[in-house]
Amino acid sequence: MKAIVYQKYGSPEVLKLKEIEKPVPSENQVLVKVHAASLNFGNVVLLKGEPFLARFAFGLLKPKYSIPGGDIAGRIEAIGKNVKQFQVGNEVFGDLSICGWGGFAEYVAVPEEALVLKPSSISFEEAAATPMAAVTALQGIRDKGKIQPGHKVLIYGASGGVGTFAVQIAKSFGAEVTGVCSTRNVNIVKSIGADHVIDYTKEDFTLKAEHYDLILGVNGSRPLSVYKRALKPNGTFIHVGGSGSQLFQTLAFGPIISMSGTKKMSSLLQRANRKDLHDISDLLDSGKIKPIIDRRYKLSDIKEAFNYFGEGHAQGKVVITV
Repeated sequence: MKAIVYQKYGSPEVLKLKEIEKPVPSENQVLVKVHAASLNFGNVVLLKGEPFLARFAFGLLKPKYSIPGGDIAGRIEAIGKNVKQFQVGNEVFGDLSICGWGGFAEYVAVPEEALVLKPSSISFEEAAATPMAAVTALQGIRDKGKIQPGHKVLIYGASGGVGTFAVQIAKSFGAEVTGVCSTRNVNIVKSIGADHVIDYTKEDFTLKAEHYDLILGVNGSRPLSVYKRALKPNGTFIHVGGSGSQLFQTLAFGPIISMSGTKKMSSLLQRANRKDLHDISDLLDSGKIKPIIDRRYKLSDIKEAFNYFGEGHAQGKVVITV
């Protein structure tokens, strides 16, 4: 089979398309013929080995996992004898980041717990665009943010992978949603249901009189104090992604702010979770959320895909068709 393989950390140039042995599933695994995969920030961390602390999980001196790729969608081709939840021919999708990665390949053998059935109402590409980003948004909005109907929610960085799902998930809970993005992304954020859209190149959300019950910082670089001022009493700010300085501020000062007043400031570390992925599957099937796909690349164009994703301007998700 063909797969993307790398042996050292670095730029996308270290990625090689090679012919390798097709995997054989163990007793508790299924063999998936991969139809599509997608890029996430975790893929970039895996590629570069940065920040350095990540190497304690991914390999200190060289990559522990030779085939990158977390989010996948495909069809089950074979099952181990102990597999109970799937049959050959089932269409599935899932997040492989907790079971060895390996999604940038024509086939992958994975534990059945990493997958859920793909709704028939969506394509393989749409399914592959979903797991990490949508589960991150769900865990931030529902679990950490404790969202309630009628809450006013601000999504800073509303046009990226996590942001587009966060807008739609917050709307599905009955919130009034404001999305912050650049000029080129205003129409996309409006199209996915945001009640209000702020173009940060023209307006500063902190200068508005509005205050929010929940702010999700998906791709922000503003000081923590800015978000605190924009929160209502008892409001919550959650750092999901953005500048390193913002993450440091949230980790260092968030607990102090949270203990000294009614406003809460915290960061989110997404954890792959099959129950959450089932919930996301239900939202997909009901039409309450829909993946936004910016660009599609062939497996052989993986370097170009990483370079584009690394620019940080993708509208929604970047998908690899296998």
